[in-house]
Amino acid sequence: MCTHLPPCPSADRSDHDTAVVVSAHPEQRRNLLCNGTIVFDDTGELLPDGQTVAPFRTTARTGV
Repeated sequence: MCTHLPPCPSADRSDHDTAVVVSAHPEQRRNLLCNGTIVFDDTGELLPDGQTVAPFRTTARTGV
């Protein structure tokens, strides 16, 4: 899918989310990357093969 140089990392690489945004949809809270990955505002991802990547959640720390 990527046609520019240098090419973006493919969707099966660990750095796949560094690919270029080719279609932004802020009203839908998602972006399409040039490697076919859809990234959501909550950091979840949908890979081109249908696999999902769960959103990254931080654990709140309580006062010390």
